[in-house]
Amino acid sequence: MPAPRISFEFFPPKDIEGGFRLWDTVSTLAPLNPEFVSVTYGAGGTTRDLTHDAVTSIEDHFGLNVAAHLTCVDATRAETLEIAERYAAAGVSEIVALRGDPPKGSTGFTPHPDGFADSCELISALADTGKFHIRVGAYPDPHPEATSIGSDVDWLKRKIDAGAGSAITQFFFEADTFFRFRDACAAAGITAPIIPGILPIENWSGVMRFAQRCGTAVPQWLTDAFEKAMRDNRAELLATALCTELCSDLIDGGVEDLHFYTLNKPGLTREVCHALGITPDVALENVA
Repeated sequence: MPAPRISFEFFPPKDIEGGFRLWDTVSTLAPLNPEFVSVTYGAGGTTRDLTHDAVTSIEDHFGLNVAAHLTCVDATRAETLEIAERYAAAGVSEIVALRGDPPKGSTGFTPHPDGFADSCELISALADTGKFHIRVGAYPDPHPEATSIGSDVDWLKRKIDAGAGSAITQFFFEADTFFRFRDACAAAGITAPIIPGILPIENWSGVMRFAQRCGTAVPQWLTDAFEKAMRDNRAELLATALCTELCSDLIDGGVEDLHFYTLNKPGLTREVCHALGITPDVALENVA
């Protein structure tokens, strides 16, 4: 089984302790030579400046290809594109363009009066600059706001047609979930690469809450397995085995790229990558 190309998602630190945690995570995973790493935006754009600082620091110190998240939330078109120009000036050539989560406490997404109405408008404006490879989100399980079966495929096609070059999926727990979505996208005429998003289960109760917010289906067998593993104090071993098996099934099904949501906790992601035959680059280890 050939080793896949990999990428990682990080989130920006909100305090000194978080800064050390991010630095440790990047230092641990950079030697695995990812194709790119991404840095998220907080809900409502709350970490806009922190995201910029994290992106430039990672790029400068580790020499990694960093994709900066950019959203439509709580900003005018001019403000959003000014942020994009700052990234371009700093040497960033990739953007993960998203509509974005609404601020905490709000009932849903409301566009800024002078802002982008949705992700497709943002993607089109970024594409017009000619300065970025644009990645977008995709949803193998129905998005919580999906209006019909197939609407997630329709939205992805609109994003690709607007100028996106590739997509990264929300996490899922069974390989067949991704394969069904991939087949539906192909049937809709989508030819851009679709990279499966992988969430190593560091904390089962936290992942359950996350899945509920994201609309990710949790199979009963997985719930039963973790309940038993936690009683036996073997949850970490189970998490490593299941994540490795999921990645192996995807690779066997023709997947060549995997994107790991690290949650700034590198241990399990590193172990899974090692199990997949991804070995550290000695030169990058010395940099880290």
